[in-house]
Amino acid sequence: MTLSGSLRYSMSMFHQFSLTRIACGTLFLSVLAAPSVWAGQAKIVEVPSGPAFVTLPGETEIKARGGQNLTVDALLRTNKPGRMQVMLKNGRQFRMGGDASLRVGASTIQLFKGSVLGWVKPGQIRRVPFRIKTRVATASIQGTTVWMELTDDQFKVLSWEGTVQVETTNGQHFTLKGGEQLLLDLQRQLVIVKGQLDGLDAVLGELGGGGGGGFFSDPFKPEAEESKGSEELDRKKRSWISPPKPLSREETERRLQQSLLINGFSTPLETLPDIERELGVVAPSQ
Repeated sequence: MTLSGSLRYSMSMFHQFSLTRIACGTLFLSVLAAPSVWAGQAKIVEVPSGPAFVTLPGETEIKARGGQNLTVDALLRTNKPGRMQVMLKNGRQFRMGGDASLRVGASTIQLFKGSVLGWVKPGQIRRVPFRIKTRVATASIQGTTVWMELTDDQFKVLSWEGTVQVETTNGQHFTLKGGEQLLLDLQRQLVIVKGQLDGLDAVLGELGGGGGGGFFSDPFKPEAEESKGSEELDRKKRSWISPPKPLSREETERRLQQSLLINGFSTPLETLPDIERELGVVAPSQ
């Protein structure tokens, strides 16, 4: 190989090596710039006030403390005025407080009673929704902030910002936008169910007495009357649910100022700027 040929070969190899370094560097920077996916250990972030407790699977209940690691199926409990903030292993976070209890899942939580505030960090990759389950409904959020409260009498869901999908256990679907609240009257539901069971008992009693006929229809009843009865039943089924309604500006400001799950923690809620921007309100200084 001549001197000039050797020089051209060396320059070509140097050029290829430089391009390879540039490509690798670009890939590395793009990975750093991409939104991160939290793949760490679920843990209690903060306990601003007690009483607050945690029960890990197979262990006895102990006092909750900030920095404590959690496992799947851990049970968390607070009593007034207790509050705590928790991060799941996928980075989703929630706060709970008052007389509340729930179970921690891998990427979901199951609320048994009390209040919870859940959110997804802005800019975080969201392959699956953050689901908060209860015995009456499940709320799903993606890049959203949702507040839920479950008592013996009522179930409330409030979208503080973004879109919240709610599905009741009987298959009804609702979509909440920022500032809207869904209310389920559980006492009313019990009254309706009791009435349906009483009606079924009456039908079964007639069948036992030789009254004949089907379980839910009378072959001699006019079709129009049957249809009217079906419509009345559907109306009763819906009467325990108040469709999503927007909160007034005054109510929104009052809740934002008085919420024990938004205020009183050492770090501000990550989605607070989004709430203020979407609802046009200003939270009290932390």
